[in-house]
Amino acid sequence: MIQLFKKKKPQPENKLHTEYGILSNCFFILGRIKKYRPVLLPIMAMCAVFASLMSYMWSFITKFILDILETSGGDTAPLIHLLLIVAAVETVSMFLNTIAWNRSWFMMIEVRMHMINDCMAKLLTMNYQSLEQPDILDVHQKAQNSYGGNINGCEGLMHEMQDLAINSVTLIVTVTTIFILDWRLILIISAVAFGQYLYFQHIVKKDKKCVWDKLAPVWRRINYMERTTQDFDYAKDIRLFGMKKWLCKKQREILDSKQEKVFYSKRLWSCYQLAVELTNMIPSLAAYAVLIFAVINTDMSIGDFTLYIGLCETFTNSLNTFLQTLGEIKQCSLQVDDYRTFMDLQQEDESDCISIPKTDRYTFEFKNVSYKYAGQENYAVKNLNLTLEAGKRLAVVGLNGAGKTTFIKLLLRLYDVTDGEILLNGINIKRFRRSEYFTLFAPVFQNVELYAFPMSENVSMKRPEETDKALVEKCLESAGLGDKVRELSSGVDTQLLKVIYDDGVDLSGGERQKLALARALYKNAPVMVLDEPTAALDPLAEYNMYRNFDETIGSKSAVYISHRLSSTRFCDSIAMFRNGELIQQGTHEELLEQGGAYAEMFEIQAQYYKDKEAAVNV
Repeated sequence: MIQLFKKKKPQPENKLHTEYGILSNCFFILGRIKKYRPVLLPIMAMCAVFASLMSYMWSFITKFILDILETSGGDTAPLIHLLLIVAAVETVSMFLNTIAWNRSWFMMIEVRMHMINDCMAKLLTMNYQSLEQPDILDVHQKAQNSYGGNINGCEGLMHEMQDLAINSVTLIVTVTTIFILDWRLILIISAVAFGQYLYFQHIVKKDKKCVWDKLAPVWRRINYMERTTQDFDYAKDIRLFGMKKWLCKKQREILDSKQEKVFYSKRLWSCYQLAVELTNMIPSLAAYAVLIFAVINTDMSIGDFTLYIGLCETFTNSLNTFLQTLGEIKQCSLQVDDYRTFMDLQQEDESDCISIPKTDRYTFEFKNVSYKYAGQENYAVKNLNLTLEAGKRLAVVGLNGAGKTTFIKLLLRLYDVTDGEILLNGINIKRFRRSEYFTLFAPVFQNVELYAFPMSENVSMKRPEETDKALVEKCLESAGLGDKVRELSSGVDTQLLKVIYDDGVDLSGGERQKLALARALYKNAPVMVLDEPTAALDPLAEYNMYRNFDETIGSKSAVYISHRLSSTRFCDSIAMFRNGELIQQGTHEELLEQGGAYAEMFEIQAQYYKDKEAAVNV
């Protein structure tokens, strides 16, 4: 039967899925309506009344017309009066029903848009490391599917509840009338309709479990392939490496797996439709049998015969629709489960968090810190003990895979440590709210993402009314983009990218990294973090940029990550990482005197430039 109430425990086959029950989901959707568009509730009630009236009104009108024709003796006046009344009632009903129906349709879309926005807001506030977990991504994909259209999921449940109200009113009227004729007819019609409903429930459950649940990871792969093949950033590699056939084959394989599931779904519903068509003959035959018997053995008039035939058909259709609507409500409810499961994903409890200390000096200490990625056996960072003192410059160096970027993500608290602790002025950083902790850092990452906004907002990362354009220009000048800005006719108001505006401007790799530096300067946070942001620059340009940036930030703390050791010589301390471990730490001169991995790596890089200079001189 229908699960009405929320289960206390998640389903065992999927720990990240909860069945809330139809009743709970209906109240949830009604709550969203009340919150975002409360006037929709009385409009839905109006639809229920007028749409129901129009479904059986003509059965009564036809009876009255036939009765007048039988008894009027050729006088057409009563018939004309009736038709005028009918025309007026029909016109008013159609007008009000159309207005209410159209208004309710658009308001339901509006409520769905708000729910989409809520889901987006939830995604934007989730812990960063959760977004790397496939099971979380699948839950989010299902949540997206739940509001992907207006005939299913969240909005679909609104429509189905409205249809249920319409059919409920119709059933009350028709069943009362048919009961007067023969109550056994109601049982026959109900039995057939209920059998169809049980079969519908079986199909819904099987379709959800065997098709749509299994399609969630497929949709994720399809979305990835579509983004990759349509993203301009990938276009060069795709063409130069001749990846067209390979990508098309990969896409075809994914689409074939989707098509197989969709075809199975179509077969399920074809069998259901055939069963409905065959069993629908039973109520019709029963109704005609009862009415023919009544005509033969009683004085039933032609008007009454027509009325009961019409009401029996209306009752049958309404009951079938009522039960089918219950099934569709179940189907939509399962998708609302997906939406609510994502929205109810547990966030960390920050109720007992404390405020960040109000000071200009922030010292960060890693104490026996280790971190292991989910599903991995080896630690990305192992037993790390390191201190970033206030106002100091720390360089983090090492080969790819040494653990440098993981260290930065732990410092920024994009990841939480697996073992050990990170202290801020002696307090574990888990005691602070993430959103407040993030304000301490101005990061510049290697991959610089531009937004289809004006350049000023790409620097400030704030809304237009909160953006100080004069400060934006100053930061761009300090980051080395002053000449570029002066070349643009609209200056810092120039739109970036061509996604929204056809005249948008894109930036080169080096220009993007300079803009990212301007972002960091604009934020003016106590700690600057540069995670290899100058990879697109040549070594000399990188060194000069680091030096200029270092002078610009003054007494702030800074963490620099770079493969090029010469770019970090000016730092107060250099930390050398290998295989997730800190193997050396000290100043540039101290590490050269010690020998070891740092000195060896520096000598290799220095020899490269010596050889290059010698080749040029030759």
